[in-house]
Amino acid sequence: MNRLHHLIWLTAWPAWLTGCGGAISDHDHASMSHGEVAEAEPPKGPNGGRLLADGDFVLELAIFETGIPPEFRAWTTEAGVPVPPGDVDLDVTLVRLGSVRDEIRFAPQDNYLRGDTVIYEPHSFVVTVEAGYEGRAYRWEYDSFEGRTRIGREIADAFGLATDIAGPATIRETVTVYGRVVPNEERVRRVGARFEGVIESVAVSSGETVGEGQKLATVESNESLKSYTIIAPTGGIVTERVANPGEQTGGRTLFTIVDTASVWAELAVFPSDRARVRVGANVALRASSAAAAVEGVIARINPIAESNQAVTARVVLDNPDGRFVPGMYLTGDILVAEHAVPLAVKREGLQGFRDATVVYAQIGDDYEVRMLELGRRDGERVEVLGGLEPGTRYVTTNSYLVKADIEKSGAAHDH
Repeated sequence: MNRLHHLIWLTAWPAWLTGCGGAISDHDHASMSHGEVAEAEPPKGPNGGRLLADGDFVLELAIFETGIPPEFRAWTTEAGVPVPPGDVDLDVTLVRLGSVRDEIRFAPQDNYLRGDTVIYEPHSFVVTVEAGYEGRAYRWEYDSFEGRTRIGREIADAFGLATDIAGPATIRETVTVYGRVVPNEERVRRVGARFEGVIESVAVSSGETVGEGQKLATVESNESLKSYTIIAPTGGIVTERVANPGEQTGGRTLFTIVDTASVWAELAVFPSDRARVRVGANVALRASSAAAAVEGVIARINPIAESNQAVTARVVLDNPDGRFVPGMYLTGDILVAEHAVPLAVKREGLQGFRDATVVYAQIGDDYEVRMLELGRRDGERVEVLGGLEPGTRYVTTNSYLVKADIEKSGAAHDH
């Protein structure tokens, strides 16, 4: 899919969802469905919090996170007059996606009520507020969602959303190196004449592939004046031919044959990585960025540095199909360590959300961000140090479509 078609497809996708029966949220507290009119912003108080009113009693509830971990703070008034915080009993319950409940108690501090619980990300929940003042009880409930959307199963399947379960994994630490393919010197044959004489005929040319036992040339012996045949001692490519009819064999190499069914990968390992690379280490080799990797093992490390201060690590590669051609450049990832971690996710599922790296957790038809604290990583997975519960199902393939839908729906960071 080219870039233009990709942009057109992304633009059309939300409208198509709406035309398919409202696959995005169809209840009051989901992120705004496509095609709907955005609800008016809730009234804000002088501290930037949401105003909740019942008659003359007004409570302002805000998440405060300037220089401290996020926490709830509340201010109350009666008929416009501030109420001493010690005169109000206040409890807040947060119900997160998956019916996870956070119970928050409040105590007076200065001129406000302060919650006793850190409000961890995402700040996305159904909020229930219960207050008591002068023998009267007050109760409010509202939705405060961010980074959440709803996508029906048929729509998710149609657009190829795939998921996985977050759990233990092995992070493979690698060193990336570069090199090239060279002939396997143990498979190079230099062919001369058994008996000196005159070359009568030559049957092959340089660059030609020959089989074991194939005729290379005919020579008339100087001693017996009888003709005999020089044959290929192995199959391979004739990389050098210095024999022509009418010439004397002269005790020289007439043909060089390279058997490319086995080749060497010679990889440059620089001083910063030398101490971590060992003989016997596994290597994933690619001839280009798009090629599938071929696994090999370091068979030898030359102890003498080249002029660029790198040492050469050698990998012996079986090459029956001729995939690796001598002279070809290679990229290699040498395995230097393996780390078993208790929690990891696939890198393809990672997306950016505000200033965080996230995955999108799936619970039923609902998808919601999970802000991650990340650790070690390899080409496929990344360790999760915080922000995600083990066993969470999250989006891997095409996770950017969930991100696009959330951004389109306007599920903002709203307290």
